[in-house]
Amino acid sequence: MRIERIGDAVLYNGDCLEVMATLGEVGHVISDPPYEATLHASKNSMKGRKHRNDGVAELKGLDFEPVDAIRSRIVSLSSAICQGWFIAFCTVEGTYPWAQEINASAMKYKRACIWVKPDSTPQLNGQGPAQGAECFVAAWNGKGHARWNSGGKRGVYTHCINVGRDGRHPTEKPIPLMRELLQDFTNPGQAILDPFMGSGTTGVACAKMGRKFIGIEMDPKYFDVACERIAKAYSQGDMFLEPPKKVKPLDMFASPVGDNDNLPVAQAGAA
Repeated sequence: MRIERIGDAVLYNGDCLEVMATLGEVGHVISDPPYEATLHASKNSMKGRKHRNDGVAELKGLDFEPVDAIRSRIVSLSSAICQGWFIAFCTVEGTYPWAQEINASAMKYKRACIWVKPDSTPQLNGQGPAQGAECFVAAWNGKGHARWNSGGKRGVYTHCINVGRDGRHPTEKPIPLMRELLQDFTNPGQAILDPFMGSGTTGVACAKMGRKFIGIEMDPKYFDVACERIAKAYSQGDMFLEPPKKVKPLDMFASPVGDNDNLPVAQAGAA
């Protein structure tokens, strides 16, 4: 397993089920897991087709497995370490199986929220309405009643897909969306775990907003993209952030050292 530390982020290139089982407590789990099998099939059917003439990256096939087989394990592992909010993106149809698993756990299911996509891909065959939104489920796993920073705000988030898009990951989320979620559900200094880091958008948002970040990504090519993007986010700085620390690999059996020893770190041999 490869481990990188960048600023207030610890990044693992490995299997999230294995890494999560060795982590200590984290503030919140905010992640974009793989889609359900039905949407995987739909997206992969469009792979390689030419649809755009505006210079934006074409749709890519999904080169990872659907979430269905591991959903229950992700919920179980998250409920054991999460001390606040559990947020997982999914299809509209995926909200029900996520809610079922959450309700069977120690976490308290709150509701499904909506991300509205004004620039989503139209229904290219014209045979019905296009998908113009995506959901995420929100559950509370902290002590006492649920707490967030936005009072009675509705759980509807409207952000374009292609604003500032890196384009190297097929399901990349926009940075403004992730920043808004961090603003609503988390506080500066808290540790945010993303078990499906992908190209690192949540880590970029954490770097810009003073949150610690623990990211896990199995695919080495996406892991490298995440390291690059998160390092760049720190190098650009923000008014309350320290200059970035040098990116360097860590041995999986060594504990990271430096200013961030309070970050949860996988322990060798942990169950």
